[in-house]
Amino acid sequence: MRIAFINPQGNFDRLDSYLTEHPDFGGQLVYVKELALALARRGVDVDILTRRIDDPQWPGFSDPLDDFGELTERVRIVRLSFGGDGFLAKERLWPHLPAFVEAIEEFYAQSGLPDYFTAHYADAAAVAVQLRQRTGKGFTLTGHSLGAQKMDKLGVSAANFEVMEARYRFSRRLAAEREGMTWADTVITSTSEERFEQYGHALYAGAVDTSDDARFRVIPPGINSRIFNQDPGSDEAEDLSRVEAQVPFPDQPHVVVSSRLDPKKNVAGVVEAFAGSQGLRDSARLALFVRGTDDPWQDLGRLGSEEREVLEPILARIEETGLRERVHFLNLGSQRQLACAYRLLARSGSVFALPSLFEPFGLAPIEAAACGLAVAATRNGGPAEIFADGVGELFDPEDAADMAAALQRALADQETLARRASRRVAERYTWDRTAERYLEVIEANLEQARSIGTQARQVNANLDSLLADYLGQA
Repeated sequence: MRIAFINPQGNFDRLDSYLTEHPDFGGQLVYVKELALALARRGVDVDILTRRIDDPQWPGFSDPLDDFGELTERVRIVRLSFGGDGFLAKERLWPHLPAFVEAIEEFYAQSGLPDYFTAHYADAAAVAVQLRQRTGKGFTLTGHSLGAQKMDKLGVSAANFEVMEARYRFSRRLAAEREGMTWADTVITSTSEERFEQYGHALYAGAVDTSDDARFRVIPPGINSRIFNQDPGSDEAEDLSRVEAQVPFPDQPHVVVSSRLDPKKNVAGVVEAFAGSQGLRDSARLALFVRGTDDPWQDLGRLGSEEREVLEPILARIEETGLRERVHFLNLGSQRQLACAYRLLARSGSVFALPSLFEPFGLAPIEAAACGLAVAATRNGGPAEIFADGVGELFDPEDAADMAAALQRALADQETLARRASRRVAERYTWDRTAERYLEVIEANLEQARSIGTQARQVNANLDSLLADYLGQA
């Protein structure tokens, strides 16, 4: 079997380059890479279809064919040219997606199309729908995050819609998501909350029925247990040396934040929790993982404009509240270094914080838990399901006092929470298990092709009225 993953904006390479340096990179790329490798271990051939980029500011993505350096006979990174050579943010890719569809068909003209497609994110949904209409090939949809929830968290309203639309292309994104939900054989979600709450949003009315068990499958993602574990490898010395050089107080507890610099990740919220809580400041230091600069105080200019826009007010808040001596920045270049840092900080009783305004799932906290860190996380989204039942602490990410209290509880009960969290990760969240479930879904869909009714072609007929109602309520 050959399965093709559709990822128009995925900058995949062997080194996981720039993984947290742009909003388009991050968890989704890890998800696709690890799932592809896990499927390959089960004997499946996988192509990751993405965009070829020949841009001196983003080197490493210009070779048409590439791989991850393992399972190379089964997993290919296929970079296809469309939309020019330079890097484009995902919001600017929409006009070029028809050319991506044509490039995919051309690539497979001689060998024949893959047996099945999986679509990841809204732009991939648009591509998968066109491929299905043109070739009849089925697909699953994994949204990763949905536009309606982003609109909610950004406070989109009639007053600011024009500005938000110009930046985020919400109308196009919603239309693509709705079409994808309708045309997909199966919608794959990471949690039950994602299925019923996110896909049940009013802006998706008429596109999919969340009560229809035949249309949904909850399949949690996993972690790379070869990297994220509590057992240091024999080849860790170099990584450990780099980490130790950036952690001046390794024997003291820290609150650890590792996420890209994006407003919705709410890194500023943790700083505010520290600023407002003497108890939290007395209990721990703050470790912020910011990739791309060893010292943001001195060389903030090395970061991109969007990252600077997030980090500048954070630095100002740290300075004005006298937190500079208790906040440390780590610049780590690989997942192995990240895991090494987690293990080092876990030994001092540290806690991983996920302060996102909303998090569909959250790979970062389960990776941290696998390395021995206790977890305190946003209650908005997947973490409320993953870390329920006393496995972690949950908080309101928009309430600094609530966040501070949760972090203090986690620090006080770090050993118990860390043990519970690592056990849950080992039982539920491995990529081999994720791949097994994906394969079950795909094989079932291949055996019984779903008939797409004529209503699917009219799925967005009422989108304008749904948006009008939403903006009126907002």
